[in-house]
Amino acid sequence: MNNNNSQNKIDPAIAVNSQKFIIAGGGTGGHIFPAIAIANAIKRMNPDAQILFVGANGKMEMEKVPQAGYSIKGLDIAGFNRSSLLKNISLPLKLIKSFWQVRKIVNEFKPTAAIGVGGYSSFPVLKFCQSKGIKTYIHESNSFAGKSNIMLGKNATKIFVASDGMEKFFPKNKIMITGNPVRKTIVDSNVSKEEAINFFGLDTNKKTVLIVGGSLGAKSINEAIALGLNEFVNKNIQLIWQTGKTTAEQFIAIAKDKKGIWVNAFIEKMEMAYAAADVVISRSGAMSVAELCVAKKPVVFVPFPFAAEDHQTANAQSLVNKNAAILIKNENVKIDLVNTVIALSENISAQQTMQNAIARFAITNADEVIAKTILNIEL
Repeated sequence: MNNNNSQNKIDPAIAVNSQKFIIAGGGTGGHIFPAIAIANAIKRMNPDAQILFVGANGKMEMEKVPQAGYSIKGLDIAGFNRSSLLKNISLPLKLIKSFWQVRKIVNEFKPTAAIGVGGYSSFPVLKFCQSKGIKTYIHESNSFAGKSNIMLGKNATKIFVASDGMEKFFPKNKIMITGNPVRKTIVDSNVSKEEAINFFGLDTNKKTVLIVGGSLGAKSINEAIALGLNEFVNKNIQLIWQTGKTTAEQFIAIAKDKKGIWVNAFIEKMEMAYAAADVVISRSGAMSVAELCVAKKPVVFVPFPFAAEDHQTANAQSLVNKNAAILIKNENVKIDLVNTVIALSENISAQQTMQNAIARFAITNADEVIAKTILNIEL
């Protein structure tokens, strides 16, 4: 990891010749953690590289990126609000302001290249860099590309994707299949189950279920778990429950008097959570899927039903088809989730089959492949 002080004290003689990168994007952990993984890989290969993140003010990257040791500049930008058209009145002004902010940041930092990982801030940064003739790289984690990335792809230097079939979104000659970068702490984890269980203050003799609905939370999953808390307790199954920040207080209050339940808005050390878990409940965003493949965990997916082109269902179904996961539709979650998870928790043979199957899809070096390509190091 790096710290801001060491970045600010780069020798001037080195700084003139060092490569400088802007990494733009965020909004969710699915964008932020791959971005940090790419930044860390670049720094491992070129310690003199200077890296500046650009995110959206008020979003979680403004907290998570500095925690990872990198500087970040925030833009006053927001996306289109589909639930309340009135909230979009200020959107044109915010977009115009963000482009002026980007212009100032880019002109002052003078990057060698810009890397976009998705999220509100990615588009104005890469669009401006392209207009200045600065190299731009895109990382598209999903099997269905976002509109901003599709627009940026025409003039991008290279587009890193997780899977094949992306020619329908991007110029074929610019695509490079790398997989999705997974946090090094998860890839390199050698935490024992006992150590991980103790980290959460739980019982090493009990089955453990990990619930991760994403950094912002998953309403349907959280509500189903809340309804089924007594069933888990009665079956002697303990929970590590990441509620997401949106409704954390509500679910923390519901669980506070229940024994064997660790509950919080966010899990900082996911390598501990994966090591502790016998079974995982998760949304099936691209980064969650990538991490679970690396962690080799039996998983029950509940895809977010409103993802573009229902790509979360496609992500989950591809593993279900290989006996590597179980899928429960969002509309069935209150009826089926708890019973399915309890049954899987008690079936060691089924867990082993799923572990062996999901492990085959693990990609552990996507961050290094992307960093080498950006740094023009031979693969």
